[in-house]
Amino acid sequence: MSNQTLMQALQMNVKQTSKELAEVDMPITNNVKQPMGFLHGGASVALAETAASIGGMQHIDEKTQAVVGMEINCNHLKSKKDGVLTAIATPIHIGKTSMVWNIEMKDENNQLIAISRCTLAIINRI
Repeated sequence: MSNQTLMQALQMNVKQTSKELAEVDMPITNNVKQPMGFLHGGASVALAETAASIGGMQHIDEKTQAVVGMEINCNHLKSKKDGVLTAIATPIHIGKTSMVWNIEMKDENNQLIAISRCTLAIINRI
């Protein structure tokens, strides 16, 4: 695995993983802000898909399969200028070829900042 991933660039940290929950956090630094100084929505979406994908990996055979993002949406509910954003991903559907995950993103005060739903495809490794 490469040392130069989006997770490392955005300083994402996996807090916990299981088949029922994946938790990943990310500090709100200048690297994830838009020009007005607020958390960039794209960074929140990247965090959401990362959490869903890490959760999805718990349901596959990583030697023969992979999970990839198929669709994602995100509602940004509150703005943030600093602190830590934590994504908590839980499965809605685990199928043979796809998964759907719900992701809540909360700040260090447990305030809901954004919500997302991510569909993952399960593919065979080449």
